[in-house]
Amino acid sequence: MKLEIITPDKKVFEGQVKSAVFPGAEGSFGVLNNHSAMIATLKNGTIELVEENNTTHSFDVKGGVVEVCKNNVIVLAE
Repeated sequence: MKLEIITPDKKVFEGQVKSAVFPGAEGSFGVLNNHSAMIATLKNGTIELVEENNTTHSFDVKGGVVEVCKNNVIVLAE
């Protein structure tokens, strides 16, 4: 699935990922391919990604919003 992480300053990540774990406002949650459509708010925490080539990334966020729709994930993060 395609994932983008955008902050007010710049786009910090764009690429294909196998999985992503987000610090949701009501608890952390994971997203895989073909996840149902959703919009959720994020709290202070860390987004953890695994790319298609098994490279892992972590991004600290202070909050934000994530939208999942048709294997496209967009994160607007603080």
